[in-house]
Amino acid sequence: MTPPIALSPLPSPPLRALTVFCGSHTGHDPAFLNAARAFGSLLARAGIALVYGGAQRGLMGALADAALAGGGQVVGVIPRQLVAAEVAHQGVSELVIVETMHERKAVMAARADAFVALAGGLGTLEELAEIWTWAQLGLHRKPMGLLDTNGLHGPLLAYLDGLVAAGFVHESHRRLLVVDDDPERLLAALSAPRDFPAPKWTR
Repeated sequence: MTPPIALSPLPSPPLRALTVFCGSHTGHDPAFLNAARAFGSLLARAGIALVYGGAQRGLMGALADAALAGGGQVVGVIPRQLVAAEVAHQGVSELVIVETMHERKAVMAARADAFVALAGGLGTLEELAEIWTWAQLGLHRKPMGLLDTNGLHGPLLAYLDGLVAAGFVHESHRRLLVVDDDPERLLAALSAPRDFPAPKWTR
């Protein structure tokens, strides 16, 4: 499979808001909780607003609490039916209550200059996959990152490399996802100028 021709690099504007996808549980390893807190604190120090799923529980809550504790701006976006189930965070700077999951993802995407996925379950995986697919189709040119704490995503990354080898994903689109286990390095990489490949169907 011939990779699409890369578009010329664009200078990245300063990141003003970053959408983070992560779990509504904390997981068994304390490292996941620590990573979420570290990333929230980092965004606050960098003056980057956090946009996230609006919950008070799990990694989502820890992420938001850390950003708020550091003086950061936090925007939570949550569907009405999950306000009680996920325990909507009432202490955020702005809580946006929407009607559907589709609207939730659309609002989170529109308000972001970049995206990062932390540890999480099926919802986190689905959110990352969708925003990555949109980039593959040329619907946005916003940086995307994955904070790979304790190698959690190793099997997923291996699977994705297998999709490239099998001819189902262009290598250039695979490289759209920046992966690191260090929050500061990941944020620096997302802030740097970078190439974006032409959309999937461009030949």
